[in-house]
Amino acid sequence: MDEDIVWTENAWPSTDGTSGLREDGDRIVFQGRLSLDGDGGAVLDVGGSVILFDLADPPLPDGVSGSWVEVRVAPDNVAVWPYEV
Repeated sequence: MDEDIVWTENAWPSTDGTSGLREDGDRIVFQGRLSLDGDGGAVLDVGGSVILFDLADPPLPDGVSGSWVEVRVAPDNVAVWPYEV
């Protein structure tokens, strides 16, 4: 993933608590459980598949680690090894 998580710009809490991947207009939407690592990054578990993200400033709100979130990114910033989407 070549796009940082920016809370309330491309990432929000998810209300339904399910994993998913879909296209919505000009964005790819990843929905899953977010975990923060100790190195300033994040891991999004989407149905057992792990997606790595960097975090942009400002930092994510307290308590977001372990919660269900939705992340919307531009298709040009998504690559599935060894293919690009």
